Amino acid sequence: MADKLPETPPMPPTPTISTHVLDAEAGAPAVGIHVTLYKLGEDDRAIRLTQALTDGDGRVRDLLERPMSPGVYRLEFNLAGIRGPGTGDERFFRRVSLELRIEDVTRSYHVPLLMAPYSLTTYRGS
Repeated sequence: MADKLPETPPMPPTPTISTHVLDAEAGAPAVGIHVTLYKLGEDDRAIRLTQALTDGDGRVRDLLERPMSPGVYRLEFNLAGIRGPGTGDERFFRRVSLELRIEDVTRSYHVPLLMAPYSLTTYRGS
């Protein structure tokens, strides 16, 4: 009987920055929201890392697409042109920018955005 080689343990998942946009008025995911991720340099100048549109579930599963490093990141949601389901009018909020301080680069960060006509809520998800 041949000796079995020890199994290689699976690689831990690569840490990501992700988001999920929900339209509380419609009670549904917000599809097609333009999301941009920036990293702020030491001079506070924003360097664009990536941009994406939310998918059919209102998600962008990985905005980082590269190894994470400690620092301040800016997550920007462009809501201009997004129309409310009841009236068809453009939303009151046109752009939302959130700055995140990331120190632990071994974990992933999920930052959902819940939007309503005159209210926004966000939090650090899991």
